[in-house]
Amino acid sequence: MVSGGNPSLALFEHHVFVCQNVRPEGAPRPSCTHDGKSDLLPQLQQFVKAAGLSTVIRVNKAGCLDQCEHGPTVVVYPDAVWYGRVQPEDAAEIVNEHLLGGRPVERLRLADTCVNTKSCPHRAS
Repeated sequence: MVSGGNPSLALFEHHVFVCQNVRPEGAPRPSCTHDGKSDLLPQLQQFVKAAGLSTVIRVNKAGCLDQCEHGPTVVVYPDAVWYGRVQPEDAAEIVNEHLLGGRPVERLRLADTCVNTKSCPHRAS
């Protein structure tokens, strides 16, 4: 247990970060959202809650995850699974398949060659 932690609170098994970044009009890279909001974040939160996972999975909004060309972007830790072009209708599949079933949703998964690199073929030069 972490020093100073509350022994009655379990540690989260997963953290899910949903990009809510907004870039200014005319920016060279796209935004994950147009206004810093989307239905994706509340959909993920609602499905996690409905599955009874709120005490072990935390879904948070995030600023830029530097995967703008693949947005909206979601990342699940500690699995280090990055998802791209995620839509609100994908939320149930991510919760059911990945967070409950332990199987990442391959059709949404970003290629390792596109994460944390400037040389992704999707990135504008």
